[in-house]
Amino acid sequence: MTDRRPLLLLDTASLYFRAFFGVPDSVKAPDGTPVNAVRGLLDMTARLVTARRPEGLVACWDDDWRPAFRVEAIPSYKAHRVAQGDEEEVPDLLTAQIPVIVEVLEAFGIARVGAPGFEADDVIGTLTARETALPAGERRPVEVVTGDRDLFQLVDDALGVRVLYTSRGISDLDVVDQARLAEKYDVVSGQAYAEMAVLRGDSSDGLPGVAGIGEKTAAAMLHRYGSLDGILAALEARDPGLTQAQRRRLTEGLPYLAVAQGVVNVARDAPVADADDALPRTAADPDRLVELAQRWGLTSSVARLVDALAAGS
Repeated sequence: MTDRRPLLLLDTASLYFRAFFGVPDSVKAPDGTPVNAVRGLLDMTARLVTARRPEGLVACWDDDWRPAFRVEAIPSYKAHRVAQGDEEEVPDLLTAQIPVIVEVLEAFGIARVGAPGFEADDVIGTLTARETALPAGERRPVEVVTGDRDLFQLVDDALGVRVLYTSRGISDLDVVDQARLAEKYDVVSGQAYAEMAVLRGDSSDGLPGVAGIGEKTAAAMLHRYGSLDGILAALEARDPGLTQAQRRRLTEGLPYLAVAQGVVNVARDAPVADADDALPRTAADPDRLVELAQRWGLTSSVARLVDALAAGS
């Protein structure tokens, strides 16, 4: 195992949504524009850099929050989040802050990476796959920061991949490794979590799952048969370990199961451009950073991240 410091991958939208709803919108720029999401994201990032001391840092971006390939497979995918046309319903006060986040990250020199037609989850999956494909002595541990359980599928103790789950906030992260998956979900690996999620479904993403099969039943089936393919083989073989009701539900769910893994599984080979993920010691454009900090009333938050980066490099 390497003793290198981790590559920290931020599920950026997850974090700035959390910041927007967690920091009062009374936090405003001198011109009265709310900047609560910007300030919250900067403060979160400063705390993460201080606590995790990463070697690399990437703000992973949603170039497409509802990719066509997922919608074609399951039309209900995130459909309930659509406001008009195919646009995600985002509060206006948050929408106005996203370009500011982009500018500030750029001035800091923090890599911001997306991929056309893919979600941030896919960017994270692809960057994780690239890092873990390196020889053992060269690769860094990977820590994924997110409030999205979908990314638990990337957890892999042998490859040094874990998720820092923000359910309790940045100051009290739930560190998800395989032991935590076993403790909380009764599954043995990230892959098993993904297969359990396929069976269970996820109403927050518009994924129906197999009707009548919840989290505990799905985990029990995976324990018995080893994988989703093993469950389907048992169904075909009329294995007596499946009850009549379970066989009926799985049979009725076969059309969904035929496409669901392609929706639930994050991409590991998205067209993510190469980027310098090194933790910046100093701001890439300090004059621009000062200008942005003053314009948007972010001086204290920018200073905290400047100090964290200088100390963490």
